[in-house]
Amino acid sequence: MNLNSVAEFFGEINWFRLAIAVLLLLVFTVFNKWTSTRLFRLMKRFFGMKWDNLYLTVRNPIRALMILLGVSGAVRFYFDGGGEWVLFSHLIRTAFIACIGWGLYNLSGRSSRFFAGFSTKWGVEESDMIIPFLSKVLRFLVIALTLTIIAAEWGYSINGLVAGLGLGSLAVALAAQDTLSNLIAGVIIVTEKPFSKGDWIKTDTVEGMVEDISFRSSKIRTFADSVVIIPNNILAKAAITNWSRMGKRRITFDLGVAIDTDQKKLATAVERLREYIENHQEVDKDMIMVRVKGMTNDQITIFFYFFTYTTIWVEHMRVLELINFEILNILEEEGIKLAMPAQRLFVEKNMNMEMDKDAEKERIYAGSKLYE
Repeated sequence: MNLNSVAEFFGEINWFRLAIAVLLLLVFTVFNKWTSTRLFRLMKRFFGMKWDNLYLTVRNPIRALMILLGVSGAVRFYFDGGGEWVLFSHLIRTAFIACIGWGLYNLSGRSSRFFAGFSTKWGVEESDMIIPFLSKVLRFLVIALTLTIIAAEWGYSINGLVAGLGLGSLAVALAAQDTLSNLIAGVIIVTEKPFSKGDWIKTDTVEGMVEDISFRSSKIRTFADSVVIIPNNILAKAAITNWSRMGKRRITFDLGVAIDTDQKKLATAVERLREYIENHQEVDKDMIMVRVKGMTNDQITIFFYFFTYTTIWVEHMRVLELINFEILNILEEEGIKLAMPAQRLFVEKNMNMEMDKDAEKERIYAGSKLYE
């Protein structure tokens, strides 16, 4: 390359266009961070604090888009549109599609503002499985859609791929019916919330604390400290008692006192027991029953029925213990004894006569032996 060729090359350069193109490139690349920050501050003034989270989510995709804008604008301005650069146009459009897909991918993350609003509106906690599941589904759709659009940009037909995916999905659905039923049941459990993690539940087959809820099954830790894994489709069909959602906790039992108890003492004791429970600070006042329920051959039954404010098992047992001690104290002060198990034996008359005859025979026989 001689000096004339170099001079000819520099002579063909449009320095004015080159300067403008370089300026565009600098604005959109070197000053990328500065310009994007100023842009989002301006948007924040108009739309409020919610743009902070949005900015953190799509910051990097936006910066990449601005760099692409700078490169594309600089090249197109210098070459007066660059209409003949087909490959360059395809590459720029592909990069634009990828950046938009990148931003949508970030927005569909489980910690994004979209799912934060979803959690607030529907009362679904971020730790629940529904949020990670929806996030993964949306991200998969974003990736599939982005790749599909890029393939179409380069002239590839996607009709065969879509048809193949449809047939494949049908085959998978038929082969995994149980898994799909468990998955749907898991979604129902999470959305309807018959129970949550940490709840104490009881079914026909198991009772314990809910340790985990997944799409296929739920883990129940029993009070024997073993873990029972139940498929969600079985659990969704079962009758479930959720003890953790009690507003108050019931106490009911029968107490037997001696059948020969004096009536006046019994009436006084029952009245004192009822008054004590009604005035107890840890007993709910809506429903309290202390009544003589009935009598049998060996006891008089006093019926107790009331609720404690606390639903915590340990505290509930503490209240019950205090009440039991006071019941014993009141019965002792009134001179009333608890019923003792008793049995009565009935001997037939004929059997007694036979026993008397045998005894008489033995007496006579013993006397005859004495005189021999």
